[in-house]
Amino acid sequence: MDPEAGTNGTAVTEFILLGLVETEKLQSPVFVLFLFAYLLTVGGNLSILAAILVEPKLHTPMYFFLGNLSVLDVGCITVTVPSMLSRLLSHKRAVPYGACLTQLFFFHQLAGVDCFLLTAMAYDRFLAICRPLTYSTRMSHSVQWILVAVSWACALTNALIHTIALTTLNFCGPNEVNHFYCDLPQLFQLSCSSTQLNELLLFGLGFLMTGAPVVLIITPYIHVTAAVLQIRSVEGRKKAFFTCGSHLTVVCLFYGTGIFNYMRLGTEEASDKDKGVGIFNTVINPMLNPLIYSLRNPDVKGALWWVLVGRRLLN
Repeated sequence: MDPEAGTNGTAVTEFILLGLVETEKLQSPVFVLFLFAYLLTVGGNLSILAAILVEPKLHTPMYFFLGNLSVLDVGCITVTVPSMLSRLLSHKRAVPYGACLTQLFFFHQLAGVDCFLLTAMAYDRFLAICRPLTYSTRMSHSVQWILVAVSWACALTNALIHTIALTTLNFCGPNEVNHFYCDLPQLFQLSCSSTQLNELLLFGLGFLMTGAPVVLIITPYIHVTAAVLQIRSVEGRKKAFFTCGSHLTVVCLFYGTGIFNYMRLGTEEASDKDKGVGIFNTVINPMLNPLIYSLRNPDVKGALWWVLVGRRLLN
């Protein structure tokens, strides 16, 4: 790299991802652990998707969104973990500049869709519980596809803005990223030029991507809680609270780690906390989602049994 090129353009042609551990003795256990987590996450989410496709009882808006969420979870973990595993095998930690930006773009694209899709799921629960008579018309197939399309469009805009803004920064060294995948906060710390605009964009767009959806999730659930408490049947209340509770659990895990990671102004030294949050964002959350949504759902468990074993689970 040419240090003087940093004043006119990008001098760094590659970044060095330090990964999760630097000790060689720990790299093998980490490889096995994350390979297992990757296979479990992909297998679990694809099984949920297959169950939704083959079981007519699950051909509802809620499971339509859950199927989309499973696809996103597979995408999020595939964008980050396989490349990390390949670096552990090859012992090469260098990532080309373009590949780093590509990974960052797709990660923010998929995570952004997650933000809006979780909001759409809250809207679906609100209509199902609070507006049951008009539910079929307000949550028709066309409305479902429109919500998914808008989610992808908004997330695409967010990811493009961050990626394009990042290309305006100059990187002239050092080029070591204290993380196991390329992300905005860690790259900001390596810039030779001012990152003030990028940080403001991250905070402002982060507020729109998290603040607005959180409000749009909490508001319907206030009405949902009031409606559920009026249900006379104990079994009915339990079923409604369980369905909503599963969604709220995923929301808390997803937004909690996202807010901690991105809603911070000013440069901060990269630490192991960032790596821990990264593991939650890319591995743990996608791995837990199938369990959270299917653990106590008899329809999903019956469909999974049909997919995995080949015969239906009789009630």
